Amino acid sequence: MASVFHPGNTAVITGGASGIGLALTKRCVRHGMKVLVADWDAELLGQVGGGSGEVSTMQMDVSKREDWAGLQSRVEDEFDGKVNLLALNAGVGLMSDWSDLQSFQQILDVNLYGVINGINTLLPTVKSTATASPAAIVITGSKQGITNPPGNPAYNASKAAVKALAEHLSFDLRNVPNIGVHLLVPGWTFTGLSGNRPGGGRAKPDGAWWPEQVVDYLEARMAEGRFYILCPDNDVSEETDKKRMQWAVGDLVESRPPLTRWREDWKTKAQEWIDSQPA
Repeated sequence: MASVFHPGNTAVITGGASGIGLALTKRCVRHGMKVLVADWDAELLGQVGGGSGEVSTMQMDVSKREDWAGLQSRVEDEFDGKVNLLALNAGVGLMSDWSDLQSFQQILDVNLYGVINGINTLLPTVKSTATASPAAIVITGSKQGITNPPGNPAYNASKAAVKALAEHLSFDLRNVPNIGVHLLVPGWTFTGLSGNRPGGGRAKPDGAWWPEQVVDYLEARMAEGRFYILCPDNDVSEETDKKRMQWAVGDLVESRPPLTRWREDWKTKAQEWIDSQPA
């Protein structure tokens, strides 16, 4: 399938005012695309723009159906009902614990229903676009939704559900020509969720990638037709991530206790197994 990154094509990017979303916005602009950036942060939205493409912005809450109706109207008016790239990237990285129902609600509303609402609203538009030109849906997941490290159950659950939705969407669209579906799984990335709010002045940790590196990796893997786009970072390779994921699945397959990689009586064995696997 031809690339969606093409002059005159259109993109809708949620969470596009900072981090990976902003880097993807700039990439689309560099390709001469028309981009509608949706984000809850009005201050950061005011700083988006410039380049060879055309950028418009919309302040919205991705968890609210009425906001998506407004975005759909903007797509009809500004893009003539055409979306070549739908990037469902908005997310919150709040912490959760079992005593705080509000954190669960907020995390699931944004991270999970932000994706559900986006697909429900704009999938018909993406499918219609694909009848004439290539289209793609990129959904931002997380390694925490795969390996499920302890400490933030709501966030992990939200991203695990996002992975399941993306897989199901890819399956359901498998026979639809000209549409690619991609699950973007970033590594450690220096974004607003990790303290890199634009203008904040914090130094990037050595182990983290810049958001632009993630977008480089995304674009290259999209060109290869990959669904799972598992990004490394400066500390962890893609091969190491895969070994960790294989161990995590082994908990289920081998009837071990859950999350053995972090259990005191299992963690040494887990690490020895991971280290012993061929590259």
